[in-house]
Amino acid sequence: MRLVNRTLLAGFFLWICFPSFAQQTKSVFSLVPLGVKGGIDESNLSAYMLAPKGSNNYVCLDAGTLHYGIEKAVANKIFNVPAEQVLKKYIKGYLISHSHFDHLAGLIINSPDDTAKNIYAFADCIETFKTHYFTWKSWANFADEGEAPQLKKYHYVTLVPEKETKIANTEMTVKAFPLSHSNLTSTAFLIRSEDNYLLYLGDTGPDEVEKSHNLDTLWQAMAPLIRAKKLKAIMIEVSFPDEQPDRALFGHLTPKWLMNELHQLEKFTGPDSMRGFNLIVTHVKPPQKSIEKIKQELGAENDLHLNLIYPQQGIKIDL
Repeated sequence: MRLVNRTLLAGFFLWICFPSFAQQTKSVFSLVPLGVKGGIDESNLSAYMLAPKGSNNYVCLDAGTLHYGIEKAVANKIFNVPAEQVLKKYIKGYLISHSHFDHLAGLIINSPDDTAKNIYAFADCIETFKTHYFTWKSWANFADEGEAPQLKKYHYVTLVPEKETKIANTEMTVKAFPLSHSNLTSTAFLIRSEDNYLLYLGDTGPDEVEKSHNLDTLWQAMAPLIRAKKLKAIMIEVSFPDEQPDRALFGHLTPKWLMNELHQLEKFTGPDSMRGFNLIVTHVKPPQKSIEKIKQELGAENDLHLNLIYPQQGIKIDL
């Protein structure tokens, strides 16, 4: 009995003296992967529903696969309503990182059955929607700009770099940062809910290969949030294993290049500051043997002691 009391007292002492520990481990975001891969599997392409914990007001981070991913989440009892209700009522808007088809195909295909909501993106991405996707020769114009007649289901919201924008009908805001994806501008989305943050990166190559400073600029902006333990996770792509030559990266990362970039980030956050930090690995490309090699290499090269998370389609992650 005396031992039990001592244990209880020790636990109470830790709770009083280190209240931040409980705050750090408390889940504040719900992330539902609808698609986690790049490449040829059209049933599992980049798309993630994100909401504050306990809310059904989600934003969709990219939209490569929607319906199939939602159905898997429903089958896994993540949602207790039919898939069509998740699409129509739970997804309040779309953050589209860039205009490549594997990041927005689900939005296009599901648009006839969707409800009115906003599409948030940089200006060049929105222009591609207007001129290539929501046109009457390729599909139909479900937006409120572009080719006539306009069906006015979707409203475009043009994001300005590093300017915070409210995500309509949610408790969240977004701040966008440009990324270099070969000859295209991609986007990193910093999502805020109250004083909690999550960073999602669309496709990106390393600064050294891309001849860019975009990731360096992003890391400097993220460093204060990491030091303050306000940034709950970074979602970032690793498309190829290390054997992929730099000339054939086409604006993507390998395990080696990812860790190189995260060491740059650690220069701004301080030594050992990344230990246990949640890093969610996205956009892994088939075949499966390449995906397994990516995981092996990341595990071997993880000298920052990150908490590596490999999302699975239809399985919720609490952050």
